[in-house]
Amino acid sequence: NVKVGDYVDIFADPSVHKGMPHKHYHGRTGIVFNVTKSAVGVRVNKFVNGRILEKRIHVRIEHIRKSKCQKEILARKVSNEAAKEEARKTGKQVNLKRTPKLPKAGYFLEKAGEDGVITTIQPLPFSDLV
Repeated sequence: NVKVGDYVDIFADPSVHKGMPHKHYHGRTGIVFNVTKSAVGVRVNKFVNGRILEKRIHVRIEHIRKSKCQKEILARKVSNEAAKEEARKTGKQVNLKRTPKLPKAGYFLEKAGEDGVITTIQPLPFSDLV
């Protein structure tokens, strides 16, 4: 069910000991570079001594699941293409860039209390209880 170039997540299945990846690769995402009948080759990045190395490991299919990391990117790509097509038809310019979430707008409270009178609270002066 996986092809070369697919993104996969490595999750070690403890009920299958054969072809189990090293504990460092558990939970990592990689790209498939080789497919055999019972295992797949995966390219995974590993941080070693301050640098990132690309490691190529073979893992059995039981320890692999298809990753959802590209799902949002592909959905955004489809919606952007549809928006571009719509912009071509209408002649309007459309912004396809992602924008960060803006802060919430400010507001004033309607009433300060039940009777509507603002009460000021002050701290008590310090008194040593010895």
